[in-house]
Amino acid sequence: MDFVQIFQTTLAGFSKAAWETVQLTFWSLVLGMGLGLILAFFKISGNRILHWISNIYITVIRGTPLIVQIFTIYFGLTEMVVLDSFTAGVIALGIHAAAYIAEIFRGAIQSIDKGQMEAARSLGMTYGLAMRRIILPQAFRRSIPPLGNQFIIGLKDSSLVAYIGGTELWSAALSAAADNFQQFETYFVNGLYYLVLVLIFTYLVARLEARLDVEQRSAKT
Repeated sequence: MDFVQIFQTTLAGFSKAAWETVQLTFWSLVLGMGLGLILAFFKISGNRILHWISNIYITVIRGTPLIVQIFTIYFGLTEMVVLDSFTAGVIALGIHAAAYIAEIFRGAIQSIDKGQMEAARSLGMTYGLAMRRIILPQAFRRSIPPLGNQFIIGLKDSSLVAYIGGTELWSAALSAAADNFQQFETYFVNGLYYLVLVLIFTYLVARLEARLDVEQRSAKT
């Protein structure tokens, strides 16, 4: 079992695929956060229809396998518009992540003391302005740990895009193993790439949390 040889022969391909995986995960999280925030507002709104739409969306997405959603998006949308595997993967992963991010944002927003909104409104702020300047910044800080976990989950889930022709890490591993017939060694090395990416992002999230904590303590003093 020559892991060093496998590492050397796959270095260029796996490194390129790792960057593709990072981009795929990043853009899907951006989409998921945007859609998730909208769904969170739908869920906490007093409008029954919006609340119902949010609940149905979250129930359906969380209740069906991600691979089914990826296939449905890819093969469904490509009948109407031309989509490459990367774009379809971003859309599918973003739609999937939004169902979980919506609950993260909802919980964070509702955890903020209602008195802060009441105080802001008493000062003449509109609901939207108070939400944007007072509530959301605090909710975002509280959302960072679970959002970090969601990013890590999305990073690993991106491997499923290989099955619609993606060129991310798992796809590169499948191609390399088919060429060298050393499946165990190839998949093991490929797994190390995922591990390194997860560790890097975990470190960055921890640094961001620490920085925000310092800024918050400084603001209070």
